[in-house]
Amino acid sequence: MQKFDLIVIGGGPGGYLCAERAGKAGLRPALIEKRALGGTCLNEGCIPTKSLLYCAKQYQAALHGADYGVTAENVSFDHAKVVARKDGVVRTLVRGVGAAMKAHGVTVFSAEGKILGKDGENFTVSAGGEVLSAPRLVIATGSSAAVPPIPGVKEGLASGFVMTNREILALQTQPKSLVCIGGGVIGLEMACYFASIGTKVTVVEMMPKIAGNTDPEICDLLMKTYRKQGMEFCLGAKVEAVTGTGVVYSDAAGQHTVPCDRVLLSAGRRADVTGLGAEAIGLALERGAVVTDAQMRTNVPGVWAIGDCNGKLMLAHTAYREAEVAVGCLRGIPDKMDYTCVPSVIYTTPEVASVGLSEEEAKKSGHEIKAVKVPMLFSGRYVAENVRGEGFCKLVYDMTDDRLLGVQMVGSYASEIIYGAGMMVQLALPLEQLKKIVFPHPSVCEVLREGLFML
Repeated sequence: MQKFDLIVIGGGPGGYLCAERAGKAGLRPALIEKRALGGTCLNEGCIPTKSLLYCAKQYQAALHGADYGVTAENVSFDHAKVVARKDGVVRTLVRGVGAAMKAHGVTVFSAEGKILGKDGENFTVSAGGEVLSAPRLVIATGSSAAVPPIPGVKEGLASGFVMTNREILALQTQPKSLVCIGGGVIGLEMACYFASIGTKVTVVEMMPKIAGNTDPEICDLLMKTYRKQGMEFCLGAKVEAVTGTGVVYSDAAGQHTVPCDRVLLSAGRRADVTGLGAEAIGLALERGAVVTDAQMRTNVPGVWAIGDCNGKLMLAHTAYREAEVAVGCLRGIPDKMDYTCVPSVIYTTPEVASVGLSEEEAKKSGHEIKAVKVPMLFSGRYVAENVRGEGFCKLVYDMTDDRLLGVQMVGSYASEIIYGAGMMVQLALPLEQLKKIVFPHPSVCEVLREGLFML
């Protein structure tokens, strides 16, 4: 039996950062990962998706270079080469995570971790043929694609006609047509990629709008942009079945069939604790997710749960922060998780980013608000770099408490700007103090400054 100070089950963003921080603090951590270091985010999610989207953006820039005085002929797109490039990016970053683990004294086990029970003060966990022991345990087993009980879906997954994020990111051949079941972040980003390279894309979403809680005006702009590329949206649509050649859905107008070459199942994700052995220590679960408090503690003393497996907010950067909270708390350093100011980004073109409360959420919460909408065209740099750009930034301000409640934006660089808006929301600084912040010129982030002076 190998003894450690801490065992972390799951090597995704939350797990590997937790192990790294623990090692840096002088603890002896063990990290167990059954697939590849980096988890879904690095191998089958965030990073590979952005790699593909960037390549599609370059293709679109070449096609429309004349708008910027650049003429290109015989422009083509090689999906297989793009996938190969994506694989190279992933390999590089996975090696980087491995190097970080080694540098911080983390012992990595490439195996499935299963909780065996408790031996005195220590938890025992199996990792392949090894048994590990430690007084502290962090669960970071992530999530998996939700598979709703739609007739034909399981058969489609078995045949390869239906794909989750894992399979579509490894797809070597570009499909001529694709149906995305679900218009959330995953569905929209993959729809954006394939539509940009010429695939006929249809998004089937059961809600009356795409992108979940995203500001309705932003959703309308996204749909307007992608309809110009030929993408179709079927909203308020319930998928009835998946056949061998398409998707059957029903809406207020009746039943319809959309033929396609492939189907992307992007109907959300669920916490994954399959095979964890939660029952061995009486770990409390709720709707399949590990129950945690603001310190990431579970109902079992000495056990924490971070990342997607606790079902709180399934974002890689949320997992990073949860990891820091957990490591601080297990070391006796007071800390707690605040989910109210976690930024959210959709890496479509244009990009979408938001933080804090939307205008609608703020009104429902009873705040006395003022909301301003600033066109991205107020930024000189945005005008210089975007032909016919229609992006905007919306600020939601609490007039009673004199603080910024939220920011939503759509346009280039939104993903790189939103953290600054998040700081404004989290620090709850009064408006007059926010106005004193100096923004670089020319920059797209100046739309934030313009909005502050419009409040």
